[in-house]
Amino acid sequence: MDWTRFRSLSLVLSVSSHRATPATPVAGAASFSARKPVGWFGTWRGTLLALALGFLVAPAFAQALPYHADPSARDIPPGATAVPAIRFLTTADFPPFNFRDGTGALIGFNVDLAKAICEEAKAACTIQAWPWELAADALSDNQGDALIAGVAMSDANGALFDFSSVYLALPGRFVTRLADAARFDPAGLTGKTVAVRRDSAHAAFMARYLPGVTLAPFDTELQALAAVQDNQADAFFGDAMRASFWLNENLDCCSFAGDAYFRPRLFGDGLSIAMPAGSEAVRHVIDWALVRLKDNGVLDELYLRWFPIGFY
Repeated sequence: MDWTRFRSLSLVLSVSSHRATPATPVAGAASFSARKPVGWFGTWRGTLLALALGFLVAPAFAQALPYHADPSARDIPPGATAVPAIRFLTTADFPPFNFRDGTGALIGFNVDLAKAICEEAKAACTIQAWPWELAADALSDNQGDALIAGVAMSDANGALFDFSSVYLALPGRFVTRLADAARFDPAGLTGKTVAVRRDSAHAAFMARYLPGVTLAPFDTELQALAAVQDNQADAFFGDAMRASFWLNENLDCCSFAGDAYFRPRLFGDGLSIAMPAGSEAVRHVIDWALVRLKDNGVLDELYLRWFPIGFY
């Protein structure tokens, strides 16, 4: 996947020689460290932060989450004392997943999900924020039990970490102008122009499955989406979650059109929680809690709270 936040962490810094020093954790609290934004996240950081703060009061247009977790995990509930506490690690610069609000409090979808997992599992909970560059090393160095910060489920990381079930998949979706959304049909795109990010997995998907479409490549997704808004392209195809952030500021222009496309091999496996390799008890508790949170509606409620423009 080409999303910078999901890059491989196989080349990590040495925490033993340069380690962050988090404050003593308390339940629901965190110490904070910032990293220099890079890649697409650096371009979007200010926009995402403003949107994330706006999500707290924005009307909800999102639909419920698809069922990502393995339902069989509910069949083997964890023992009462299997995991008495879970020390979650995250970062503080990735809105709307994990970031600081105006008061310095750590908030976001991942933060709320971590707390909900602990509550469902009846486990004590601490959440600490580390710089992104050091978060994986902190997990490996036993500074925490689980890292909820978008670590890629790559082969390299698979040798270092175990992963929970996916709790948020990342589909591809089309975006069109409002007037075209209701009657949208991908089969009708032949001979039309679709804006994509240059050399992206979504561009490869379009070239493979809709070869009759004229692709208009742009250097960034923001430019590709703006091309639809400015009538330079008939549609956009790309990462649905990132497009939802843009749509939140352009509701009078455009909307999602058609269905969501789930292609993990192309678009990435989605979001899951990383744990040190061999952490079977913690992994089982988290997977069990994710199924329970989906069944009792809490996971859907968190999604609706933080993603008012649904991307499914």
